[in-house]
Amino acid sequence: MSQKKLKIASLGSSFAAGPDIPPQIEPKAALRSGQNYPHLLAQHLDADLTDLSVSGATLLNITVDPQSTAFNVTFPPQITDLPEDADIITVTAGGNDINYIGGMIADACDAELQSSAPLSPSELAERLAGVIDQIHKRAPGARVYLVEYLAVLGPGTQAGRDIPLTEEKIQHYRGVASDLQHAYSVAAEGRTDWCETVPIHQLSQDHTLGSSEPWVGGFNVGPLLHPNLDGMKAVAGVLAEVVRKNTSFKASL
Repeated sequence: MSQKKLKIASLGSSFAAGPDIPPQIEPKAALRSGQNYPHLLAQHLDADLTDLSVSGATLLNITVDPQSTAFNVTFPPQITDLPEDADIITVTAGGNDINYIGGMIADACDAELQSSAPLSPSELAERLAGVIDQIHKRAPGARVYLVEYLAVLGPGTQAGRDIPLTEEKIQHYRGVASDLQHAYSVAAEGRTDWCETVPIHQLSQDHTLGSSEPWVGGFNVGPLLHPNLDGMKAVAGVLAEVVRKNTSFKASL
């Protein structure tokens, strides 16, 4: 007799949702792909999925703040619809709280970023920890995976050629990416019984802008500074292996 299906829930922003990767699924205002890493992970594990990710989400949009979009659609805090009986919860968020990708796009386009002041690295880690504590409180039986952002600017990314940024700006945003990665590690501390980070940032260093096989889109081929389908497939593959090691799940019985 087959085991009951795993229940996966996904929370987060655009690096989870997958804007501009076909097919874009309902609700369209979420800018969410049917081939984002949560959907591909569910396929890997033959699991049921509740995908609550919304492009543009901040950490507070996961727990307490409704999220208004440019499509005149407002999403409730993502945790509102989080199944309490979820087995696996993935979280990829925090970049919008420190003006990571939005800031990079604004600087590359010489535009002004319409955003609030970014959190400091310590504030980011504290807020992320608070978010995953709320997630754990709502779904105490779930294992929470903090899935890091794919790296955008790697050691081989060249100023001007691969992205319209100066070397100084590239170094700045590498630092912002490092702060984000560090916040994930700090947030997981003391919570390892039910939470762990998935080191996507480091694993994707050879697939950044300017590489032969980038996992993120650039200014010539989109999605703009966001995961492409290859990137989503890579994340889902890594995550599936991590989940299999941590659960008694078997692909077939």
